[in-house]
Order: sequence, then C-alpha cells, then structure tokens
Amino acid sequence: MISARTPRRGVSAAITTVLAVTLGAGALSVPATAAPLPAAVTAEAGTETAPVPYPGNAYFGAAGKTGFLTSERPYSSRSHTWTRFADGSTVPLDAAVVDSTGSDVVVTGEGRSLGRSLVVKLHDMADGGRTVTIDLRPLNGTYVQAVSKDTVLAQVTKDDSAELHLVTRTGDTVTQRKVEGVPSGALNITSTPARDGSVLVGYGLKNATSPETWRHEFAVVDLAAAEVASTHETEAYYTSGGSLSATHLVWAEEEGKVYTVDRATGAETVTDFGLWEGEAMAVGLLGSWQMYGTPGLLEGDGTGDSRPLVPFTAKSLTSGETVKLVDYVTKVEPGPDNTLFVRGGTVEHGDGLYRISLGADGKPTAEPVALSGKPVQLVYLGAQIPHPFDMAGHAPLRWKLSRANADVDLKITHRGTGKSFSKTLHLYNESAGSPYYYGAGVFGIRWRDIAAESQMGKDAEVGMYDWSFTARPQNGVGPAVEASGSFTAAKNLPSPHDLDGDGSPDLLARDAQGVLSLARTTYDATKKILAAKYVPDEIGRGWSIYDRIETVGGIGGGSADFVARDKSGVLWLYDVTGNGYRASFAARKSIGGGWNTYTQITGGSDLNGDGRPDLVATDKAGALWLYRNTGDISVPFAKRQKIGNSGWGTYNQITATGNIGGAAAGDLVARDRNGVLWLYLGKGDGTFAARKQIGGGWNAYTDTIGIGDANYDGRPDLYAYGPGNTGYFYAGTGDYRKPFAGRISSPVLTGGPYNHVS
Repeated sequence: MISARTPRRGVSAAITTVLAVTLGAGALSVPATAAPLPAAVTAEAGTETAPVPYPGNAYFGAAGKTGFLTSERPYSSRSHTWTRFADGSTVPLDAAVVDSTGSDVVVTGEGRSLGRSLVVKLHDMADGGRTVTIDLRPLNGTYVQAVSKDTVLAQVTKDDSAELHLVTRTGDTVTQRKVEGVPSGALNITSTPARDGSVLVGYGLKNATSPETWRHEFAVVDLAAAEVASTHETEAYYTSGGSLSATHLVWAEEEGKVYTVDRATGAETVTDFGLWEGEAMAVGLLGSWQMYGTPGLLEGDGTGDSRPLVPFTAKSLTSGETVKLVDYVTKVEPGPDNTLFVRGGTVEHGDGLYRISLGADGKPTAEPVALSGKPVQLVYLGAQIPHPFDMAGHAPLRWKLSRANADVDLKITHRGTGKSFSKTLHLYNESAGSPYYYGAGVFGIRWRDIAAESQMGKDAEVGMYDWSFTARPQNGVGPAVEASGSFTAAKNLPSPHDLDGDGSPDLLARDAQGVLSLARTTYDATKKILAAKYVPDEIGRGWSIYDRIETVGGIGGGSADFVARDKSGVLWLYDVTGNGYRASFAARKSIGGGWNTYTQITGGSDLNGDGRPDLVATDKAGALWLYRNTGDISVPFAKRQKIGNSGWGTYNQITATGNIGGAAAGDLVARDRNGVLWLYLGKGDGTFAARKQIGGGWNAYTDTIGIGDANYDGRPDLYAYGPGNTGYFYAGTGDYRKPFAGRISSPVLTGGPYNHVS
C-alpha cells in the first residue's frame, strides 16, 4: 500500500534556523579544534583517479568526497581508519562504533551500537576531523542517523510513544524539532543517509486488528520541512538496504525480493532473485537506475555453496537496460553528489573499493578508488609436490589457488602405461572442511585416496606422471583456471627433514629453558619465502641434557629421524613417525658412547649413493668420519669410516645439504672461523671433490640447516638461523658454481629465541 501526504507547512530555509527546545550548554562538550588538510586534498578533493591502497581485509564503513572509512572488525572495534583519496594517508578514529552519513562526516559512539550510544560525535574528515558532539541524554533520545555535519535524527521517547526528532548543535546550543507524520507507535526506527534533502525512514508498527503481529513501513522525510512526504507499507518482516533518489525508492527483503517504487506514480515493482531465508540483496539507486547484487565474500562462506553470485548490476527503470558494474559486491554505501561506493571487485582491476556514478551518457560506471592488490579471478599459485613423490608416504599431491571456494576437475595420468585417474574435488573450509583442502588456498589428494578409487592408484607404478586440472570458482566470480605439469613418483623414500610426513620440511628448535619444539613450514610461492605453517608444537622439556641435536633423515625410510648427544658422550636415536598431520616420537635408543670425541655432527645427505641418508662427524684431531646408514633402525649405522684425514678442524660448523651441486651424490657445506662457507661436492663413494668457496659472512648465523626441498623444485635448499630470532631461506640452484640463490628473510621460528636449531 502506498500513500502520499501533503506537507502541513512550508519548507523552512534550513534545519538549523528552527528553534524548538534549547538545552543548557553544560550538558554539551566543546567541538575539537580542527587540523588543516594537506593542500592536495583542499584543492579539488576526491577528483584524483589513481586508486590508493585499500587496507587488506578491512571492513568498509563509509565514503565521502575526500576519503573512506574502514574498520578491523565490523562491530565493537576501536580500530577505525579514514583513508584519503588524494594520497592514501590515513587518520585513525578511536571509538567503539562508527556510522556512515554518505559524506565526509563520520559518526562515532561508545555504546555497543550507535543506537545505544547516548553521546555521539560527528567528525568532518574534510575539515581536518573537526568534531561536533551531541549529547542525547537530556532529550531521552537514541541515535538513528546523522544527516549533516551538525544534525542527527534521533528517536525520542515521550510517555509511552516514540517520536522522530531532528537534533542540531550550533556552538553550545542544541535544538530539536519533531518530524511530523511519523506514527506515534513507530518503533525500531532506522534511516538511510540523506540525499537531496531527504531520507528514507523505516519503522515497525503493530497491526491494529492483531497487536501481536507487526508490519513494516517506509517514509520519505523532507529534512528541511521536518515532515513525512510519503509512506510506503510492506508486509515483510525483514528489510535492508533502503535507498532513495529524486524519482524512485528501493529496498530489499529477505529471500531475495527487491522492491522498487516510482515516487511520482506510486507504482511498485517486485523482483525476486530467489535467495534463501534471511538473505537479502545489496541494493542502491542513482536517479532512475536501480542497482542490485548478491552480497557475499569473494572467498565464499566456507560451506562450498555453489550458487553463483549475481554481479552488482545497474538496471534502467525506464528502458530496462542493464549494465554490469562489478563482478562481486560485499557492501554498498551511498556517497556524495549522486554516487554510490561498493566494496567488491572486478576481474579487470581487482579487489577493493569502487565509486559508482553516472557517466556523460547518463549510464552508471564503476571506477576503482582503492585497491587491495588481491586478484578477483581465481589464480593458480603453483604445485607443492615433493620431488620425487613418495607413493608409499603420507604426503599428498598438493597445489595452491588464490582462494578455496572452487571445484577442481583433476586428472592424473601415468606416462608409461597411459592409465589415469580423474576426480572432481569440491573445496570448502567450514567446520571439518573438505578432505581435499589443507588451508591457505592449498588443496590436494593423497595416493591412498587415488588407490581407493582407481586401478592406476592400486598399481602404484613408479616413474613419470602428468597432471592437469580445471578449477571453477563456486560463486561464478571470474573465469575458470587451468594448470598442468608432471612429477616423478617412487616408493619408500627417506625424508631428509620432514618429521610429520606432510611433504614439507620441519625444524627442531630448543630454547634456553630446554623446551624442544617442532616448527612445521610451508612455502609461499607468491612471496618466494619459507613460512611457518603453524605455531611450533612443543615436543617436551628437559632437552638441555643434550649438547647436540641433529636431524639425520629417515633412517629406515619415511619420516626424518634425529639424534641427540648427551653431555657424557652417549648418542641417542629418536625414531619419528609422521602420518601426514603430526609427528610421534618413539622412546630414545642408545647408539653408543664415546661420541664426545667429535666437535661436529651432521646427517641427512646420501654420501655413498645407496639411497639412504648418512651421518658424518669431525673429531678433535680434525679428521672426518662417515657413518653409513644401514636402513635398520635397531642398528642404524655401520662401523665408522675415515673419509678425511685432517684439516676439518678449521671448521666450526658442517651441514649435510643433500645434492645441492648437481654431481653424483649428497654434499656438505662447512663454515670456517672467518665466516667463509665452503662447498664439498660428494663423489658418491663417501669422499668429496676439492672444496669450493661459496662466500663470506656466514658467521652471522648460529645454525645452518640442510632443510631439504622446501620449494618443491627438486633441489635441496638451505635455512639459516641467527640472533634476534631471524631466519633466512636460501633456495638451491642445482649448480655447484653458485649453489644457492640470494637469501630471503623467512622468520619461520616464532617464539624463541632458540639456542639450537636443526
């Protein structure tokens, strides 16, 4: 039902000239002194076209001519930031809650919501943040909406009824004026920001014939006249996103219904987008152009919901023409001068904040004004497949996408036999999540799952495999992405530094209190750094009884094991079992005594070419000794063999690195007392070629670790740990002339500091 009311008196010249009730100045706070804006902003604010940075995943709250407001969290956050369009500079706002006015004026309060904030502040961000404070307590009022830099709409309770008032502060004087035409029984009053001197007010009313039921009504309020110009009734229980223009009204109801009203004729149009209960479309208006889109996060809601989002679209209410504006929308807020601001993104420009305005041809256009740098289209970010891949292990074949909400059509083919496996992986991360999703955009499949569903998996042929997939975004935002590649598969491979069996290397770290922790890593292909996968897991306490702890690879195959030497010279073996999720540690086993004759111990490189990682040690006389891995966990090492007669005492650290030089077998690097690092290429018989200098300055590190293939390129890498809990990743090149690429800061080890890392 639609009705129009004729105003009972003429339009006043301005709201602030009308005096109804004057309160004493003692109840009010003095406006803060404003700081001047930079010249770049005052010249022609908001006209610059180059987008400024959008602050990550911050929640969008408001926008005006000169900037926009974001919050770390949408509700009850004290961290709000105004970012200027001119130069990207920021101004913090310390308040519990904030509100938009569709202009450069931002409202703040200290209640759990603005409606519970008895004192509100209006900050004019175009005027250096000049503040007007309005205390609603003497009026028995609650905040509804700010409509200018010094005026708010407030719901004022009188006796048992509620009234809508315009409350204005000028200097130390507060005036209020009742908005005529709002029913006295109106409750839960809401309002849109002001546009062209009017607001669209919503409220609930009890039905006269059935007081236990409610109806909802909208009213267009002429702010200058302080009077309702027209009302528009709806039977919906839930509404959101009301908007108005000079010619039309629009609002959204649950289950995807969008209502449009022609203000001249009162004709009402309903469009049903068929959403679920409790869901409503994001809507807006610019003149006679209606805007709508399905609100949702680019990353989805985590449930694997495959319904495509409706892009934020403009539809002409006169011709029916439609224009797609952005590919997805999260939130819409009105802006100044007949504009809208949309938090969302396009495939062309990416994720961020967009200004919607009418172009020279009268059609709406979308302009990016702040970009987060995050792509909107689904992006393939690389494979995370160990080289070679162990079909008998627990580690999955893994790949990384820019977001998780995708359905992946995966195919794996054995190149020699032509046998293949195909499956669609439905990815999501809510609750227990998809069994194929591992977090941070990484998905994959374990060989045991391939074996359970295909003959190719059961046969488990070693050799070369080709893989390919097509990943389709579940919400329809952006095109599908295709990728392909290959990997070499083997069985029962020893793991140089993977203790938990997930296919990524791990670190052991002990602190000064004797607590030993397991730090699991992951490789970030976009930043090319080694990162912490989780917070380090505490293995146990009391590890200060050992003066050496060294990871030595999988003694019997599988997960990496480690040895520890106590202060009496006994060497102990810790047999580790990884199931792809966590590492478990068997009770220690004594290897034997007398190991305090050695100054350095390291392990993990296959030095004799038998496929098993060996252990080497330097004694106090400077000789180098090889302990060949037997493959038997009960008798892990064969009798020692001298492979270096003298000279190794010049080094204060040796590290087994695996085959970093591209020669016949595993290699070692050794650091001398001047901080120079030397490469020893393994010949495959337990001996080495003449040393080659890698470079100086390595005495900056307390530990260097041959971490294994961390970036999945088939070449072992190095990790260096230093003072201040610093860490650096050195990617292996496979070239003995320059075995490592330049270092990249990779602070994997949180907590700390640690006095021993291996």
